[in-house]
Amino acid sequence: MKVLLLFVATALAEIVGCYLPWLWLRQNGSPWLLVPAAFALAAFVWLLSLHPTATGRVYAAYGGVYVAVALLWLWRVDGVAPSRWDLLGAGLCLAGMAIIMLAPRSG
Repeated sequence: MKVLLLFVATALAEIVGCYLPWLWLRQNGSPWLLVPAAFALAAFVWLLSLHPTATGRVYAAYGGVYVAVALLWLWRVDGVAPSRWDLLGAGLCLAGMAIIMLAPRSG
């Protein structure tokens, strides 16, 4: 559960770090949005360093969580409800993440 929460926090930091510059560029937001965006992306990198396994495995598993969190962002921030296909895809991604992270390791 701790690793899953760490993945979610990592995904949120990345999404915020990318969303704020998008607001600045596409929605005529304030350039001051770049300051918290930079902090969010720095937090994203730092959070990635806290994951307890090899980086390649973390990046692969993190991708599954990112997909699910991005769809939650779509729903809660952009106001677009995910379709059943979105939810099915996110479920498959989370199943893949679980297989990668929870598989028994030798050596």
